[in-house]
Amino acid sequence: MEAKVLDFNGKDTGRKVQLSDSVFGIEPNNHAVYLDVKQYLANQRQGTHKAKERAEVAGSTRKIKKQKGTGTARAGSAKNPLFKGGGTVFGPRPRSYSFKLNKSLKRLARKSAFSIKAKESNIIVLEDFNFETPNTKNFVNVLKALELENKKSLFVLGDTNKNVYLSSRNLKASNVVSSNELSTYAILNANNLVLLESSLEVIEENLSK
Repeated sequence: MEAKVLDFNGKDTGRKVQLSDSVFGIEPNNHAVYLDVKQYLANQRQGTHKAKERAEVAGSTRKIKKQKGTGTARAGSAKNPLFKGGGTVFGPRPRSYSFKLNKSLKRLARKSAFSIKAKESNIIVLEDFNFETPNTKNFVNVLKALELENKKSLFVLGDTNKNVYLSSRNLKASNVVSSNELSTYAILNANNLVLLESSLEVIEENLSK
């Protein structure tokens, strides 16, 4: 499929680029997308939750009443989980939520995400640009020119560009990443995907391995 190339003022440059059908034109695999997004979100979890169990609660281990003759259930220490202030039964313990996915499945998920955005016509190809110094106002002007100032957008650079990245860092709705930092979650979480020309070759090379 072909896509026209815009400049950072939002005007058509008159040039077109060919987007690989093997990356931007496949039939999306929804289950692969689900697994990759699930792994991404799982990796964001710290897993440091912890509740004190019976052996960890502060308190005496003295038997609080005699075993028989009270007319109520027998009871041991005040740490009994049935009592207020006692330990927690089967409470959360520190753990890792991460799990493994094959590289081929993750590539398929990213291809599916790109294809979904392409079918929705939410991909913009932009010629490479740079700022002399980090300047949020300049980046906002680019968003306005592309009519993205009120939409969640993801800018994909061919390589790390510190000035462009720093210019966008204060904007909650916009995110800037390099081609090698792309994730399925980031692609789908944005309303519009802005691909700089230099990123296309890197993306297609990474996903054709």
